[in-house]
Amino acid sequence: MTVAYTTDQTATAELQRRHVDVQWLNCRGSYGSRGATPSAGENTVATVDCEGKTRDGKDITVTGRVTKAVSGSCVRGDLVAKVGGKQWFRVSGLGKCDGTPSPVKPPAGDTRPGQPTVTVTVTRTVWCEADPHCRPVEGK
Repeated sequence: MTVAYTTDQTATAELQRRHVDVQWLNCRGSYGSRGATPSAGENTVATVDCEGKTRDGKDITVTGRVTKAVSGSCVRGDLVAKVGGKQWFRVSGLGKCDGTPSPVKPPAGDTRPGQPTVTVTVTRTVWCEADPHCRPVEGK
């Protein structure tokens, strides 16, 4: 589901921007009740549930409702992220919606809405020896 993938990508980027060393994050998305199909003019909402770990072993969760998504770029709705049980952020959107947002809906032909989508995010530390502002912050 596009919502799960996009939430994974944008939540990982936001956590890293806030200095969380994300090791992995896996998101699942579901739409309405089983077999439900959005109708034109209906506000479509998908529920997302993400779990992950930091490199130092803390649990990461991102949960909420998504009302709009641009594949791989942004999600809009109500999302809460926790790291080690502590709320890290609560936002009404993640990412940059430079494209045209579309309502959240199951992929065409999907007869099993709500099935998990597995996404693995791999992070890599890049060292910029020439730029002193690029290096990781002491103690992070």
